[in-house]
Amino acid sequence: MRTLIRWTVGLIVVIHGLIHLMGVVEGFGWADVSQLTQPISASMGVAWLVAAVVVVAAGVMLLAGLRWGWAVAGLAAVVSQAVVVTSWTDAKAGTAANVLLALAAVYGFRANGPTSFRARSRRLADETVRSALSVAGPPGSLVTDFDLAHLPLPVADYVRAAGAVGRPHVVGFRADIRGRIRAGADKPWMRWTGEQTNTFGPEPSRVFFMDATMKGLPTDILHAYVGPAATMQVRLASLLTLVDAHGPEIDQAETVTLLNDLCVLAPAVLVDAPIEWTPIDDRHVSATFTNAGHTVSAVLTFNDNHELVDFASDDRLAASPDGRTFTPRTWSTPVTDYRSFDGRRIGAFGRARWHPADAPSFDYLEFHTDDITYLEPGHGT
Repeated sequence: MRTLIRWTVGLIVVIHGLIHLMGVVEGFGWADVSQLTQPISASMGVAWLVAAVVVVAAGVMLLAGLRWGWAVAGLAAVVSQAVVVTSWTDAKAGTAANVLLALAAVYGFRANGPTSFRARSRRLADETVRSALSVAGPPGSLVTDFDLAHLPLPVADYVRAAGAVGRPHVVGFRADIRGRIRAGADKPWMRWTGEQTNTFGPEPSRVFFMDATMKGLPTDILHAYVGPAATMQVRLASLLTLVDAHGPEIDQAETVTLLNDLCVLAPAVLVDAPIEWTPIDDRHVSATFTNAGHTVSAVLTFNDNHELVDFASDDRLAASPDGRTFTPRTWSTPVTDYRSFDGRRIGAFGRARWHPADAPSFDYLEFHTDDITYLEPGHGT
């Protein structure tokens, strides 16, 4: 639906821009345009040509989905309307197309401009990466079997199978992820793509931007856990704020998610992570993690191939649709589809699952890791 809207608007704008050429033809005297009853001078013909070029460029950028197209769309709306006013009797219908252009510019600014969730997430991600690398120490230190000695055997085998031994220590990652999400067991699924950056060190952080679609409308979701506090914000069409959640409940929930990311997406970090491990049996281990005053625990389940196949915690709270109330509920993330990313092996497909006490368990999120880059000491951002 989103692509259809973008293409429809883009084509309308391109056609609108081409219609401006009628003013060019009339102004330069190349032909008599019967649809135009008002005279157009040669100098105004130049103005109509400039407007045509700018409007067509804006339409092409909208069709291509270029993120900075909003700036050209805004300029095009102003320039086009300026020439429309000079031939108001003949060209006033073009005002409708210019209003559409202006709306596209406003939406584009909110979706991709400097105040957008996307731009904010990238600024936060870059800041946290620079901070993590600045205190990571010198490059060259490799993970050895000795570094795994303090880990329970299932965890050590998992880290080893993930390809950590003989590779540099890891202080974070950047990942491109996609999937689908829904608000409840009986709610429709929403497709999304995401950009995620995590750092692990003295001040762990998690910045996750999701570009989703709700009922055909674009929906921006930003999770930011930087410093001692976390936030979750949702905007419909990049304009209407649906959720602005913060407080101790979100802090605790994001602490569980941070631990989950560490275990699922960055097993090499388990070598250095401040986690208290409690062995349960040869396939299960309990992990306790503290960050910013919040202590959370989870049970990790491994298979015979030394792969993490599930992560379950009772410490993550389920948020209401508006993000204002929270309910204690068991949360798990079964993981499959192990594959290698730059020599490091992780589960590329996972689910997030709620286990209500009074209803059947259900998956509310699915994710596919398309690409992941690990941050190592001494490397750039």
